[in-house]
Amino acid sequence: MKKTILSIFLFISIISFSFGQDVKVISSFDSTKIFIGDQINFTVTIDKPAGLKLNLPLIKDTLCKNIEIVSGPKTDSASIQNGRTKIIQKYLITSFDSGRYQVSPVFAEAKNEGGIKRFYSDYASLEVKRVNIAPPDSTSKIFDIVKPFSAPVTLGEIVPWILIIAFAAVIIWLAVRLLRRVKKTETEKETYIPPESAHIIAFRELERLKNEELWQKGEIKRYYTSLTEILRQYLENRFRVFSLELTTSETLEALIKTGFKKNESYNDLKSVLTGADLVKFAKYNPTPEENESHFQNSWNFVLATKENELVNDTTGEKISAEEAVL
Repeated sequence: MKKTILSIFLFISIISFSFGQDVKVISSFDSTKIFIGDQINFTVTIDKPAGLKLNLPLIKDTLCKNIEIVSGPKTDSASIQNGRTKIIQKYLITSFDSGRYQVSPVFAEAKNEGGIKRFYSDYASLEVKRVNIAPPDSTSKIFDIVKPFSAPVTLGEIVPWILIIAFAAVIIWLAVRLLRRVKKTETEKETYIPPESAHIIAFRELERLKNEELWQKGEIKRYYTSLTEILRQYLENRFRVFSLELTTSETLEALIKTGFKKNESYNDLKSVLTGADLVKFAKYNPTPEENESHFQNSWNFVLATKENELVNDTTGEKISAEEAVL
C-alpha cells in the first residue's frame, strides 16, 4: 500500500516538473478601437524556456465572428535573458461590422509522455466604430465608409501632361515654321519686278565704273570684279539667271536654257566673263585696249538684250521706246 501511494506521488511530481515551467501567452490588438474597414495587427506573444517545445495552433480566416484575418501569421522569434525565448505571431485583421468583440484566449500546448498541457492568454477586446457620417441604422441606405476627399496631385500625374503640352508646342512650332518656309518659297518663285528696268540699272553702274577709272589707276582686279558683278546682276534682273552664285560656264549654260541664242551678244558676254576669270584667278595683266574692249562688249551686251519699254504714242497705242523716237 505504501509503495502504491509513493508511486502515485512520484508520477504526479514528474508531471508537475514536466509542465510546471513558466510559459506566458499574451494576445492583444494594436488598438482597442478602430473604424469600420481599418486594418490593424493582432499579436500573439509567447514567452517560454528555450528548451521547451510548444505547438502553436494556426488561426485561419477569422479571429471571431465579424473580425476577418487579412493576412498572416508572420512569425518571429528572439532569445531573451535567462535562457528564455520569445515567439511573436502577427495577424493583419479588419472588420466591416460595428460593435464590441471579445476574442477567445489563444493557447500554446506542450506535449510529452506525461500528457498535454495548454497555456492560455487572456481575452482580447476590440471595438469597431462607425464613422460619423453613417446613421445608427444603415441597413435602409448605403453610405460611404469615409467622405470623398481630394488627393494631392503627384509628380507622376503632372509629368505626362507636361510632356503632352511640350510635344504639342513643338508640333505647332514646326508647323508654323514650315508654313512660313513654304510661303517664302512661293514668294521667291513669283516673278520679281525690279523698281527700275534691268538695263537702266546696268547702264548706270557701267557709267559709274567708267568714271572711277580703276584700271587706269592700276586696280585691274577690282575693275574686272565690278564689271562682272554688273553683268551678273543684269542677268539676274533681266533673265532670272542667278549668276552671282554660278561660275562662268554655269552662267552661260543657264542663259542658254532660258532660250538665249549663241549669237554675237552671247559671244560678247562670254568674252568679258572669260577675260575677267583670267585676271582674277590666273593673274593675267590685260592691255589697255583689252580693258576698253571688255567694257564696250559689256555695254553692247546690255544694249542688245535690254527689254523694250512700251510707251503711249499720240494715238494711245503702246509702242517701244525705239519706235517712239523714230
